Amino acid sequence: MATRPWGPCVNPVIIAHLPTPIERAPRLGEILGISDLWIKRDDLTGLALGGNKVRKLDLLVKDAVDQGCNVLVTGGGRQSNHARVTAAAANRFGIECHLALSGPKPERYEGNLLMCHLLGATIHFNSGNEYYEIEESILNISDQLAESGGLPYPIPIGGASTIGVGAYELAAHEIEDQFAAVDNLAMDWIVVADGSGGTHAGLLLGLGASNTRVLGVDVGTRPDLDEAVPELVKSTAEFLCVANNMGRVFVDHDHVGPGYGRASDQTISALRTAAQSEGLILDPVYTAKALDALRTHAADGRINGRVVFLHTGGTPALFTHEHEGLLREEADTN
Repeated sequence: MATRPWGPCVNPVIIAHLPTPIERAPRLGEILGISDLWIKRDDLTGLALGGNKVRKLDLLVKDAVDQGCNVLVTGGGRQSNHARVTAAAANRFGIECHLALSGPKPERYEGNLLMCHLLGATIHFNSGNEYYEIEESILNISDQLAESGGLPYPIPIGGASTIGVGAYELAAHEIEDQFAAVDNLAMDWIVVADGSGGTHAGLLLGLGASNTRVLGVDVGTRPDLDEAVPELVKSTAEFLCVANNMGRVFVDHDHVGPGYGRASDQTISALRTAAQSEGLILDPVYTAKALDALRTHAADGRINGRVVFLHTGGTPALFTHEHEGLLREEADTN
């Protein structure tokens, strides 16, 4: 793992399996019309089925432990990957985990929600679904725990704090190092699903003044990504005392589909294309929407050259009744 001279981020707790592999995807690239497509496998970070949030927790849990905190508090949607791996990380260090999840308590526990329950997290269901309602719940739960004598460590949705963003500043250098080892190749684009904006921001900060552009694909988590991403870059650069040479911020808002956690026919099509071309299992909430956007941008010529698709994980969301139904319906029409 690349290192930078950061205060609380010098020695991560090493939850994640790093570096994650990066591999060519020639069959998928041919289908999309991309001459040199690579997949960065951050679905393989380990810890409770992995995903990009495990990188962030390497640094966030280190900070929590250093502060003597005894409970992690975070939140998200009912199919939050971040909630799942935060619960797992808490278990790894013998501390509690409280989760603020959107919407009322469902009749059926499945996918990530079932895993959060299995991992023993205390789950607080919210009447609201909006991003800022969940963020407020995280802070309220933290206040309540502190009042009762706990030492909570609140983590924003998706780990989108300066420390969490810093994890993907490091990841950007990891990817650059991997390409440098392959005939010193340079990237043209990185494409990533954009939920809370932290992963996108970290990549922008790490890539700095390079010619590599980053496309974040809005999945419907928060309404202010265009403003949030550059603000996260700015605040993280200040926190880490590194130069902010951020390039242009590209956010695609055209592939959200019916909304967060819900898949369109195009999303399901992208999911199936990845599986049947490369054996690559995406998820219907994040990565399949990002691949659908990449397919559109490649088709109209906006993205070409050497492209890295960042696989952020999310497999448990496949195993829900809603998405099973969509996959079967799409198969029945073929």
